[in-house]
Amino acid sequence: MKPVVGITSYEQEANWGHWTLPAALIPVSYVRSIELAGGRPLVVPPVADAVDETLDALHGLVFSGGADVDPAHYEEGQHPMTTGLHPERDEAELMLLEAALAREMPVLAICRGMQMLNVLRGGSLHQHLPERVGHDGHREARGVFSEHDVRLATGSMTATIVGREARVLSAHHQAPERVGDGLEAVAWADDGTVEAVEDRRQFAIGVLWHPEEGEDKRLFEALVDEARRFREGRRLAQRAMRAR
Repeated sequence: MKPVVGITSYEQEANWGHWTLPAALIPVSYVRSIELAGGRPLVVPPVADAVDETLDALHGLVFSGGADVDPAHYEEGQHPMTTGLHPERDEAELMLLEAALAREMPVLAICRGMQMLNVLRGGSLHQHLPERVGHDGHREARGVFSEHDVRLATGSMTATIVGREARVLSAHHQAPERVGDGLEAVAWADDGTVEAVEDRRQFAIGVLWHPEEGEDKRLFEALVDEARRFREGRRLAQRAMRAR
């Protein structure tokens, strides 16, 4: 059986057929990436309750991209360019992420998800990168992915998976400023922007770029492999409990 990998989603008005209604959405590229990597994708709606029940059904998690994280979570005021805040999604994902990490469930956090991982661990964000780096190369236009290079730290989990250098697709205007506790910066853009963080004590990788949109699915393959090991570990633990 395939390991089940959850993908966080967001609530937004959508159109299909003759209907326009609020929906729990996620780009299908996330779903296809997990399928191609050998996992069974499961979309997780932004709901703050029943966290344990949700995690009981999963073997791994992808925290997806989306709108800016509320800067109140890292004790800063809101920059004029910090927009589209979704407090309910923030609350639901912080609870889910904290509980998943406590279980040592494998996590791949992408773009906003990487920022959530950093904030959960006490880190902070640059709220508008162009003011710091002097260009719009990380998001040249809304709704279009920008392409740029990243270099990765030798010996890091992320470099072991994707190599020391990578050409990536990104669409962010924020990035880690203070890296959170227990996390290590392991990838950088040419302008010094932190592009990936990881917790080497467990499989918890956060990348600012969007691997679901590219052809390289190695990060998803690594996540699914870890999810498979997590599932087997859970089965062994359950058998041991029944044998007592």
